[in-house]
Amino acid sequence: MNNINCEKQADCKKQSEQSRKTGRIVLLRHGQTPWSVSGQHTGRTNIPLTDTGCEQAKAAGERLRKAFPNGFARVCVSPLRRAQQTAQLAGFHGETLDDMAEWDYGQAEGLTRQYVAEHLGEDDWVVWRQDPASLPETLTESLGSERDEVLPNGETVHIRAGRGESLEEIAARADNVIAEVKQNIEKGEDVLLVAHGHFLQILTAQWIGVEPSFAGSWLMNTAQFAILDYHNGRPVITKWNA
Repeated sequence: MNNINCEKQADCKKQSEQSRKTGRIVLLRHGQTPWSVSGQHTGRTNIPLTDTGCEQAKAAGERLRKAFPNGFARVCVSPLRRAQQTAQLAGFHGETLDDMAEWDYGQAEGLTRQYVAEHLGEDDWVVWRQDPASLPETLTESLGSERDEVLPNGETVHIRAGRGESLEEIAARADNVIAEVKQNIEKGEDVLLVAHGHFLQILTAQWIGVEPSFAGSWLMNTAQFAILDYHNGRPVITKWNA
């Protein structure tokens, strides 16, 4: 009897998937990097995954294939190395969308919250309250706006601390990505986006129609995925950090 019930449930689920009128946007954050461990802001610096991050990416691919056995009609990936590595190790090959790059942290690039707060004379600094475009250039005077840093694995990465990007500017990029894949969603096709924590959090805020600053209220962990969908015609979040 249990086997019959299981078969019926599987058939119902399959029929439900086939009858979907709209597709879903699946968000996958890249795996662990040296700076996600150290807490340094990682925007446009082309940093690689750690060994742990590589294993996380492979495991994420297995979870996604189990959750989406029919695969994805379209896979879009940030141009940055850590996202590209994650997509490849997870077993997905797709197109690169420049608009999916992480937030440009400007003067805060490569720095921790504590460092920024100390040099601003504040108790704390949170990117959601004071975005990078408003940070003073004096923040990196002692370090240099262009500098190199050696990672724990011995690799050297180049850091460029520029003007930075406002919250409104990254939200506009997120809107561009949603518009780019909307035709797939409207045809009932699932789309996978492989990118970065803050960018994907902001894209989620844009999807459900709240202020982009609200995106700081939900955290996306490394190599975890989320699902954006519709319910009764309204954009919703149906899964987070899976």
